[in-house]
Amino acid sequence: MTSSLSVRTSGILPSQAIAKLVSDGAIAASAPIGEEQIQPASLDLRLGRRAFRVRASFIPGPGTKTEDQIERFKLHTIDLGPGAVLEVGCVYVAEIDETLALPLFLSGIANPKSSTGRLDVFTRVIADHGPGFDQTGAGYKGRLWLEICPQTFPILVRTGSRLSQIRFRDANGGGVAASAEAGGQQRDVFLSVELGGEPGALIGYRAKRHTGVIDVDRAGAYDIEEFWEPIAATHHHRLILDPDEFYILASKEAVRVPATHAAEMEPFNALMGEFRVHYAGFFDPGFGMAEAGGQGSRAVLEVRSHKVPFILEDGQLIGRLSYEPLSEPPARLYGHGIGSHYQAQSLKLSKHFRAV
Repeated sequence: MTSSLSVRTSGILPSQAIAKLVSDGAIAASAPIGEEQIQPASLDLRLGRRAFRVRASFIPGPGTKTEDQIERFKLHTIDLGPGAVLEVGCVYVAEIDETLALPLFLSGIANPKSSTGRLDVFTRVIADHGPGFDQTGAGYKGRLWLEICPQTFPILVRTGSRLSQIRFRDANGGGVAASAEAGGQQRDVFLSVELGGEPGALIGYRAKRHTGVIDVDRAGAYDIEEFWEPIAATHHHRLILDPDEFYILASKEAVRVPATHAAEMEPFNALMGEFRVHYAGFFDPGFGMAEAGGQGSRAVLEVRSHKVPFILEDGQLIGRLSYEPLSEPPARLYGHGIGSHYQAQSLKLSKHFRAV
């Protein structure tokens, strides 16, 4: 790929193509975009100077700009420079520092970062005139915004905090086809939940309510017991999800994403049950690969039941992982070599908590 702006590619762009978009000015920001922001197949987005507490979530629509909607619905403006606490149950829209001027054949697809989802922080990227949340549409030119709604823990954020990430895809590339082979991987792979083991063994965590604040930029700073209740296996190997409680569980299967592909987990499927299984469902190329230090990596499941109690059984299908090809293998793979926090994970909370 000689120029990411002039040569049409098919699939998700890898790290070197994202870096080329930055150097060519298709991705810009007020602060320099650092190498650590560029992941194997995605770019971390940073919060800008301001956030706005708004009355409710919204989509701008085809004839309205996000900035205009903020002016209509904001309750107050928050300066993120010194840091600010975002409260549970409130809706905020924050400026994103990065702006886009994409070529016509590229579109952006966003999702929360893994650490964001594991804190039960609901985020969605908003683009003016976009087809929906977390999508830019083809050839998008303009600024981006981030809707943020902490669901369980109050969080401390500031200018430069990274809560979301964006991928770039050939706008005319096809969707993911079910049951098609992709470099030795099934394009769609179903995952089940791990609730087995000897009685008393740790199988998950349930979030506590009314906790202290979590600084999203501090890794390894918090004691698990102050924020989470451990869940132990029982002899019947099942778990009843209480409505509107938040759980961290793990898949029974190991997950492997080859260098030629990226993967995404479907967040909600009513055919599997009335629960949401994932907020941050993107897996970079290299996740779970033995050569990248990821042998045996499991998918961590961020689970919330909708309105009614729901019984999960050990081995029950709980999610679907869809693979999508990259336009070319990335220059870097997900793993310890680039400081990835969740390679070789089993059941694992977000990076903010001290290892047991």
